[in-house]
Amino acid sequence: LVLTGTKKGCDQGQCGACTVHIDGRRVVSCLTPAVQVAGQDVMTIEGVAAPDGTLHPLQQAFVDCDALQCGYCTPGQVMSGLACLAEGHTGTDSDIREYMSGNLCRCGAYVGITAAIRRVADQTQQTEV
Repeated sequence: LVLTGTKKGCDQGQCGACTVHIDGRRVVSCLTPAVQVAGQDVMTIEGVAAPDGTLHPLQQAFVDCDALQCGYCTPGQVMSGLACLAEGHTGTDSDIREYMSGNLCRCGAYVGITAAIRRVADQTQQTEV
């Protein structure tokens, strides 16, 4: 399928590198047999940007907030960040950290990741007012 963005991490559902969305819910794909999702909507990191290549606001915030270093965990972090935003778990930075805790970053870019999610949450709240 040439979908190389989703990364294989621990193969035990503990690192979040393989996070995808299935019918709008975040799941770790390493523990999800393909046959189990037949007929469901599966979105990987490749489906996040606009068809013309314009980055999603969260992807852009990851760049702007330096929320990545080696980049290996970034696809899973973005997918979980999108779910965190959609689920409304962005009230405080502590909430963001709690709901992102299933995604590990060996480089320690957590401050930037939290800042990126906070930025998009704040922008979303401003446009809703």
